[in-house]
Amino acid sequence: MGSGSEGIWIVNASISNRNVDGNLIVAGKSYSSRLIVGTGKYSTMELMKSALEESGSEVVTVALRRVDLGRKDGKTLLDFIPSNFTLLPNTAGCYNADEAIRVARLAREMGIGDRIKLEVLGEQKTLLPDVEETLKAAKILVDEGFEVWAYTNDDPVTAKKLDKLGVAAVMPLGAPIGSGQGILNPNQIRIILEEIEKPIIVDAGVGTASDVVTAMELGIDGVLLNTGIAGAKDPVRMARAMSQAIVAGREAFLAGRIPKKLYANASTPVKDF
Repeated sequence: MGSGSEGIWIVNASISNRNVDGNLIVAGKSYSSRLIVGTGKYSTMELMKSALEESGSEVVTVALRRVDLGRKDGKTLLDFIPSNFTLLPNTAGCYNADEAIRVARLAREMGIGDRIKLEVLGEQKTLLPDVEETLKAAKILVDEGFEVWAYTNDDPVTAKKLDKLGVAAVMPLGAPIGSGQGILNPNQIRIILEEIEKPIIVDAGVGTASDVVTAMELGIDGVLLNTGIAGAKDPVRMARAMSQAIVAGREAFLAGRIPKKLYANASTPVKDF
């Protein structure tokens, strides 16, 4: 990676197929939408369902610890997820490798499948990843045949270690979970994109549609978000905005933006007068 004379960062895209049209592909499965959504923090299950439908997403994360099996009406969160969605069980709320592995195995036993979003947190205040425990859990789960989508910090070294372990997707945070701060360290994400061919999906910290566009213009493969939609004043409308932002950001990345320049550059050259 280097900096051009006009001050725009140039990413070496030759390492992957990120510069071509096509669907998001993770572990051999194709998804037409590059937006992945969550199920937490909605005021009602019905509102969550409407937002999921409006998002155009095909993959939804589900924290198994939030699945209430004791509801009076007999329904669980899973009953409100549209049938066309692919479930991505999440080890949210786990603070060590053993807990995360236990939740992943539970998802398999429930018949949800071997696809898992691995999330091992360090502590409650920041909800930042515990890198050591994440790597430990990733190795065991990959060895057991799980398709691991690994949430991690935005450190390229950690990302490369996860890639070497054989995870299906590396998911660096944009900012702390639920913070809505957007992409705090775009240069870190650019380095990760340079060095890893596996899908790179920004996960956490995205607050609004412009954050999604910024993320996608970096050349990442997708965005996972939850609070940005569920916490909006109108979650259904925000879900639609996020869906459109994914498309706009991806199109802009593929189109190739103009270089940034210090001085003006006339749209109509003087020589044409």
